[in-house]
This record gives sequence, structure tokens and C-alpha cells, in this order.
Amino acid sequence: MPKTVADVMSRDPIVVHAETPLKEAIQILAERHISGLPVVDDVGKLVGIISETDLMWQETGVTPPAYIMFLDSVIYLKNPATYERDLHKALGQTVGEVMSKNPIAISPDKTLKEAATIMHDRSVHRLPVLEGTGQVIGILTRGDIIRAMAASQD
Repeated sequence: MPKTVADVMSRDPIVVHAETPLKEAIQILAERHISGLPVVDDVGKLVGIISETDLMWQETGVTPPAYIMFLDSVIYLKNPATYERDLHKALGQTVGEVMSKNPIAISPDKTLKEAATIMHDRSVHRLPVLEGTGQVIGILTRGDIIRAMAASQD
């Protein structure tokens, strides 16, 4: 019988709220040696995820989009809305300002194969695990899947 997400996930993951100061989230990531945290609302429903990738903007900053002037008009060579989003992340002070919204999640009854396929196809490193009401009950990482694969070879 194939293993399910519930068999392998980490239960009761550490979560943060959108109002959590960014410094606090960075401290949690560093002290716990983890690379991402689910972001939940007041009733525990998933609203986003904050990862090391989201935090890189804090250190690297952003470069304004390239443009050319033509007949007194500015023509951007890249979408200026992307620059505005990245600038907001670079200047953010709370988790909500920096987090990725609409994260990909999974239910506990899915197989590990389904989870691995989602992670691979969507290029994500972790999946929050949600029960039917949308509450975060666990988190599944690529490392969890690799450890399950190793255990099944014994």
C-alpha cells in the first residue's frame, strides 16, 4: 500500500501570521534550520507561505526595470508591475508584506507520489498539509519524501 502524505508529514508545524514582524520569522527560520513557514490567519487557515526565496529580496534589493525613451514616452523593457512587487518585498517589515500568496497545498490523504509530482512540476520545496476546513495540520518537505524513500529501501 503506497504511503500517504499523512504518514510522512511533520505534524503541528511552526506557523506565523501576516502581522508577524519579519525579524521574528527570520529568527525562527535560522534557529530551527528550516527554509519556510506557513502563514495563517486568526483561525489557522492558510493565507501564504514565507520562504528563504521570499527573504532574499531583503538582502539583494531590486533593480529598476530597463526602459527606453521614444518621442517623449517611456517604454519599459520589462513589466514595471513586477518591479513594484519586488520592491514591496525588499522593503517589507512584516511577513504579510513579503510572503508568497496562494501557496500550493495538499491534503493528508494524497499519496507521496502525488505530492512529489506536485513539488517537481511546480518547483516548490514544501507543501502545507490542509484538512478539509483549510486548517494547516502539517507540512511536507522534499526531505520528508527522500527520508521515506530511504526507509522503504531497508
